[in-house]
Amino acid sequence: MAAEQTQKYPTMPEVVDELKRMTDIGFPILAMGLVGYLKNMILVVCMGRLGSLELAGGALAIGFTNITGYSVLSGLAMGMEPLCSQAFGSRNLTLVSLTLQRTIVMLLLASIPIGLLWFNLEPFMLRLHQNPDITHIASLYCRYAIPDLIANSLLHPLRIYLRSKGTTWPLMWCTSFAILLHLPITIFFTFTLGLGIPGIAISTFVTNMNTLFFLLGYKIYTRTPKEPMCQPLVTKMIPLSSSSPGEEWGMLLRLAIPSCLAVCLEWWWYEFMTLLAGYLNKPHVALATSAIVIQTTSLMYTLPSALSASVSTRVGNELGAGRPSQASLATVVAIGLALLTSSFGLLLTTLGRQAWGRVFTMDNEVLELTMAVLPIIGLCELANCPQTTCCGVLRGSARPSVGVGINFYSFYMVGTPVAIVLAFFGRLEFPGLCYGLLAAQVACVISIFTVIYKMDWNRESIKAKELVGGSCAFAHADLTVKCEEGFGPLKEVAFEK
Repeated sequence: MAAEQTQKYPTMPEVVDELKRMTDIGFPILAMGLVGYLKNMILVVCMGRLGSLELAGGALAIGFTNITGYSVLSGLAMGMEPLCSQAFGSRNLTLVSLTLQRTIVMLLLASIPIGLLWFNLEPFMLRLHQNPDITHIASLYCRYAIPDLIANSLLHPLRIYLRSKGTTWPLMWCTSFAILLHLPITIFFTFTLGLGIPGIAISTFVTNMNTLFFLLGYKIYTRTPKEPMCQPLVTKMIPLSSSSPGEEWGMLLRLAIPSCLAVCLEWWWYEFMTLLAGYLNKPHVALATSAIVIQTTSLMYTLPSALSASVSTRVGNELGAGRPSQASLATVVAIGLALLTSSFGLLLTTLGRQAWGRVFTMDNEVLELTMAVLPIIGLCELANCPQTTCCGVLRGSARPSVGVGINFYSFYMVGTPVAIVLAFFGRLEFPGLCYGLLAAQVACVISIFTVIYKMDWNRESIKAKELVGGSCAFAHADLTVKCEEGFGPLKEVAFEK
């Protein structure tokens, strides 16, 4: 499949069509992000109802599980994103199926050491001289959350699989139905059965499993009468390439590990900022404000993450299909949307900072500090939304290692020194930490814009063909079966005996 010449100036109908495609993929992802935010708020509220000790221990456990577990699984799963999106574009459905299976196996294997770490959290924290009572509560949560690693090892790859072929609406509805049941399930396990903190951890696992069951129900409901529930991966098939399974595993790991590092480096920086806040004057005020800031950034992150996921799918599909001009157009449209929507984030955090702060606290000191830093967080969003969107472009073009270098340089070589100098030596206190975040985001967006601007889309299309092949890799290509909409076992390229 020859790569087409990149079109310099797209027409308005092409832009509108691309905007519709991206919206159709991104809107359900945005909705899932918002209901996921609601799910986390339910957990925190229920912990607060149990008592201040349970809230402190639960908050410690949530932070620990996010850093050591969920961020790792989410990042590793993103390694399959360029392979699946480009393979769908090139009609290489066998590679999609193999990548999905291998990613699930990889995440399950990664869950073993994570589960062992969670199980032994209490002695680990006691050696660090943490409060024994808070540590015990956090340890209980982590131990009962271990089964949730299995659920996430299945959910993350399935979400990316559906997203890679542009089928996100069924996933949105299944996730939304599961979240609707999350509150009564949490109340039942936590308060009705009197399990407390373990009940909250169990309810999270049950909710994720419900999502899987709803996806299976969707598959059963939408399948045709003659469609078997299970299909062989491939019957007689011409080999895709001369690469061995070991080389194919190596290709997946080379994409998964940098993707994981790119996610974790940024995620861990926010935890690092919270840690630094504990060393400031009036640490209780700084830590409370830090919690509000993290909740605010988490909510605002739902939009750029949706844009990032949708542009990753579009870029990967078009590169895999040998249409570099369409991949370039998708990138331009996504960046334009990111710049437009990030301005709304700045307006909300500036004009609505007092009302938003009162949602979380009535403490005058905390509220005053929150109102002072929220405009800085809004400025961060002006850079964060475009750079997060561009990270999706890098994933779709199978270049996650570039994102790792940019994130490490921006957050740890630029953001960290600026935050420490301004907060402690410049005596700006907590606003100094926020200025460090702003410096990191600005450095990140400038770097990633430079990389995107210099991309050779024709060359990226050729690389995609080398990475995932195409329908031409099969004999009797006319027998290629189009992938169905929705969730279910893939219909692979098969050949009659």
